Amino acid sequence: MFQGETAITVDDKGRLTIPMSYRDLVADACANRLVVTYNPFETGCLWIFPYAEWEQVRDQVNALPSVKAVHRALQMKLVGAAAIVEPDGAARILLPSSQRSAAGIEKKAVLLGMGKKFELWSEQAHLAKIRQTIGEDDISDDMAELRL
Repeated sequence: MFQGETAITVDDKGRLTIPMSYRDLVADACANRLVVTYNPFETGCLWIFPYAEWEQVRDQVNALPSVKAVHRALQMKLVGAAAIVEPDGAARILLPSSQRSAAGIEKKAVLLGMGKKFELWSEQAHLAKIRQTIGEDDISDDMAELRL
């Protein structure tokens, strides 16, 4: 289970170092095989899945009937763009340059542990998202039942 927020530096070659606090979890969850793909719902963000978790997501997405344009778009953004990465000896993974560019991820980024996956945000997109508040009209029935 991944959780927490970590400021990350992406080096000039497009690599990020997996934070020390996640290294053992990543090794245990997927033998260091990760999948990087687009977040189809938010701009400025990539998703990073442990491989076993990714397989379940991939299979669900590919099972959607491709006759609907929205299904094809989801399949393209998630499955079509998926890149398998493995940390090197220094615990760095190489982020595909096309994905970094599309998400606007440059030197400074934010890695969020989101349970079964990570979200990698560009610093600007993360700041904008964090500064947004959830208004009373935005609260769903499921949210209203939370005891926060």
